[in-house]
Amino acid sequence: MPALLHADAISKSYAGVQALKRVSFDLWPGEVHALVGENGAGKSTLIKIITGAVGHDSGSLTIGDRVISRMDPHTSRAMGIAAIYQQPALFPDLTVAENIALAGERGSSWRRIDWKNRRRTAAALLDRVGASIHPDRIVGSLSMPEQQIVEIAGALGSNARILIMDEPTASLTGREVDQLFAVIRVLRGDGVGIIYISHRLDEIFAIADRITVLRDGEAIETRDRAGVDRAGLIRMMVGRELSSVFPKRQVELGPVALEVRNLSQRESGVRDVSFAVRRGEIFGLAGLVGSGRTELAETLFGLRPADAGDVVVHGTSTQVSSPSRAIELGIGYVPEDRRQHGVILEMSIAANASLANLAAVAPRGLIDTTAERDAAASYVQRLRIKTASVGADVGSLSGGNQQKVALARWLATKPTILILDEPTQGVDVGSKAEIHELMGILAEQGLAIVMISSEMPEILGMSDRIGVMHGGTIRGVLDRKDASQDSILRLALGDTSSSPAGLP
Repeated sequence: MPALLHADAISKSYAGVQALKRVSFDLWPGEVHALVGENGAGKSTLIKIITGAVGHDSGSLTIGDRVISRMDPHTSRAMGIAAIYQQPALFPDLTVAENIALAGERGSSWRRIDWKNRRRTAAALLDRVGASIHPDRIVGSLSMPEQQIVEIAGALGSNARILIMDEPTASLTGREVDQLFAVIRVLRGDGVGIIYISHRLDEIFAIADRITVLRDGEAIETRDRAGVDRAGLIRMMVGRELSSVFPKRQVELGPVALEVRNLSQRESGVRDVSFAVRRGEIFGLAGLVGSGRTELAETLFGLRPADAGDVVVHGTSTQVSSPSRAIELGIGYVPEDRRQHGVILEMSIAANASLANLAAVAPRGLIDTTAERDAAASYVQRLRIKTASVGADVGSLSGGNQQKVALARWLATKPTILILDEPTQGVDVGSKAEIHELMGILAEQGLAIVMISSEMPEILGMSDRIGVMHGGTIRGVLDRKDASQDSILRLALGDTSSSPAGLP
């Protein structure tokens, strides 16, 4: 039986920059083949070539037993290739059945639509992937995982034999990830080949049959999942020994910088929250999706002003009535969704870095572009942002470097308290280690850091203490030495019966 896909010595350059260098890759029926590497390693370019979004400069691409001299989107679909991305590409105002039909139906635009058959086909495809979604549901009413399953059903309806999943779990909860993995196992059993791309290494080891590592545009190695461990995979990805992704520094803690007493914000569900953070401390906030972590961060930053309780900043009780007031108090906030709220992709690095502190570069109301660029250059050097110029658009940077620009924006306000919501979400392992190192340096300089994270290793590896949220409140606070995945999960599920946790 031939491979479903064979890419042989694929090369691609953009404006003189070598994105891929003689990369070879294959995919077999019923295989989940993980494609991993740091941002900028060449994963996206390879996927664009396979789907026909861009052409390759040299090498060959074979689908089944057919050599494709020039791939384009139409040919890619006709050859049974489909891609599922982090954000589903569905029409929100159409039904599930209509979206699935758009992916699979062929024929004249003037033909009569057989609505009954369309619904029957959609129901059969949804049943094949184990989904109980009614074909007449409006897609905009579906959850993110339901939309992804509709996309998968549409891909199967178009007779896809090669399915590409690019960071499909970035917005999913643990239970939703399990549901997606169950669908993947069904597809694997049907002989569908899946190319799986994710920065979450735990997922790679849970679902992949083989793993191919890309680095700097080259295919470093392909291994069976059983033939590589986490440390070895990281070493192949970053090209160096990474002693720890969580370089936790021992910092002498100072006085309490932020204290929260019985804080509530009824509209967002935050209720009766109490905790304290000292200078030099990284206080982790753990909890399941919907536990109220982001809502608490937004309340502390004045985006959702509290309606009860006290906030004490450096010993003084105060009202955080707005983000501008939070900035005056020395509070900075790097939000979870960097593309939506953290940075403006179409603006330069220099402009983004000055957004939260324009007064520093516009003392007379007009922006001093030289001062703005000089300030940005200092953060590019300090945070090791990889760019050719501070004038480059942020959208041209990798995810890890975009996150560093978001961090630079708030460091420019000279905060003493920094709230980081999912600071390494969607970034590669090398950038993750660099951001963790920066957090340690900032703590060493005396900042009080509140870090929200859904990644258990990050919470356990970087926090001095961990507050665990459930139902909009903190169920308990764990010291670093007492914290474990089990103790955090018990509190996250609302169980306080057998925990060493206690409120500060």
